[in-house]
Amino acid sequence: MPVLATPEAFAAALPPGRGLMGLDLGTKTIGVAVSDRRRSVATPLQTLRRGKFTADAEALLRLAAEREIGGIVLGLPRNMDGSEGPRAQSARAFARNLAARTELPIALWDERLSTVAAERALLEADTSRKRRAEVIDAVAAAIILQGLLDRLAYLERGARER
Repeated sequence: MPVLATPEAFAAALPPGRGLMGLDLGTKTIGVAVSDRRRSVATPLQTLRRGKFTADAEALLRLAAEREIGGIVLGLPRNMDGSEGPRAQSARAFARNLAARTELPIALWDERLSTVAAERALLEADTSRKRRAEVIDAVAAAIILQGLLDRLAYLERGARER
């Protein structure tokens, strides 16, 4: 299945009653978050150390299978002016390569300021510097996933009102 271009297309491709997985792709790590089956709350799950793409994809798809995930959303790191640089191109390539290995719907979601929001939340929770370093990518993945979950809920409400 190709990477889906819009939240509407992603929503239409999702199987009912399955949670979603959110990914925050860094150069050294991948933050992973998951949602509940009702797709209302995103929770940080873990941070994977990046290796070769094949090993990373296998680990992510194994996690998705274990948790009965219905779709995957990857953070798309746009610049503040909305343009896309090398990191966004890398995320798009990762998404395309992952899509070639799975039937799960995959979407990209604008992740501008997700790491800043994650850092702020961890600081407000009085998390130690060492612990922040360990969990920040997973928390950023949860922020990315929650953004998409909120959009999906908005689309669903709009469909019911029509």
